[in-house]
Amino acid sequence: MTRWPLSEHMQRALALAEEAARAGEVPVGAVVVKDGVVVGEGFNLTRTRHDPTAHAEVEAIRAAAKALGVERLSACDLYVTLEPCAMCAGAISHARIARVYYAASDPKGGAVDHGARVFAQEQCLHAPEVYSGMGEVAAGDLLRGFFRERR
Repeated sequence: MTRWPLSEHMQRALALAEEAARAGEVPVGAVVVKDGVVVGEGFNLTRTRHDPTAHAEVEAIRAAAKALGVERLSACDLYVTLEPCAMCAGAISHARIARVYYAASDPKGGAVDHGARVFAQEQCLHAPEVYSGMGEVAAGDLLRGFFRERR
């Protein structure tokens, strides 16, 4: 894992994760960026919307696709505070996201560098470049604090 400097886009994703926590959602935030500009963002809304697919990445991808008027986001990057799960990795692949930057690893539910390793599978339609560790400490602290309060 490489330690990356905290970019303004990951800072925004972390702010969205904090917003999720305030709403009682698991604190994960995501932004989709094209040419340095945020074109979509989201945070976990699974509990609020009673929708198991309302993960931060999916919300951000949906917003970006709508804003750009396309279903393929091949010129876009995704910044997310937690390693994407298998569902989100599938959505990232289908959207043709160019690069994924994630903060905290998720050995239990992640599917990029852990578990299913979706992008490494032969059946994967598109594998983005993946960079991990940017904002890892802040994202990890936010997640641990959120779950500690609920125990």
